[in-house]
Amino acid sequence: MFDKLLREYEITDLNSAQGRILFVLWQSGSQPISELARKTALSKTTLTSMLERLEQAGHILRQVNEADKRETIVSLTEKSVALQGRYDAVSAEMLRLYYDGLPEQEIDRFEHILRHILKNLTEYEQKNKDGN
Repeated sequence: MFDKLLREYEITDLNSAQGRILFVLWQSGSQPISELARKTALSKTTLTSMLERLEQAGHILRQVNEADKRETIVSLTEKSVALQGRYDAVSAEMLRLYYDGLPEQEIDRFEHILRHILKNLTEYEQKNKDGN
């Protein structure tokens, strides 16, 4: 459904997973690949191949961090910055579809539960990452 809406808004060179990467960059600005992997919940391998496609399409730039040559920083291009308004419209339409007919109180409760689940998963992941 999301990919269909992307096409309706004439966003034809992105899929929903690539949009997730751009969304993080729109929200947080330039990011190291490791931080993008964490924020998008994508493996570094998956993320790397997606970044290659985004770079080829002119949506991102990858540059070596001058302060730490082992790190690559991902930045938005003007093309992707210009796309944000249409992408936000697609996201708003998806939210409208998700919540159609639900009272505000139920939406708030549902989102509270989702945040709690995300917190649980994040804590579990962090705990296991640390070897505990």
